[in-house]
Order: sequence, then C-alpha cells, then structure tokens
Amino acid sequence: MANATPAVSPLCRHMIDDMTLRNLSPATQLSYLHAVAKFSRHFDRSPDQLDLEGVLELHQ
Repeated sequence: MANATPAVSPLCRHMIDDMTLRNLSPATQLSYLHAVAKFSRHFDRSPDQLDLEGVLELHQ
C-alpha cells in the first residue's frame, strides 16, 4: 500500500519542527502553514525567496 502522507518540503518541515518546539497547538500550526502558503501564492514565489524588501518591491 502506498504511503498516504504527502511529501513535505524541507522548509515546511523546518517550520513545523520550530512550531512543535514552541509547543504551538496543531490548529495553530495548520493556520500558520495555510497563511504562509497563501502569502507564497500571492507573490508567486517560494517563502524562502521572499524577504521584506522583496515583498515591498513586488507589492508596489
């Protein structure tokens, strides 16, 4: 039987690990992951390619 768990990028895995270490609830973690995904889709870039200067430049 195939593994039903979707692949997780290293960046996402790092974010999940950090949130787990900070003892955030699963619901909060899911909410933060959705927010980052939405932010990334808005700028059509991976979150690791976005910084404050880049976001301000792209948003003008």
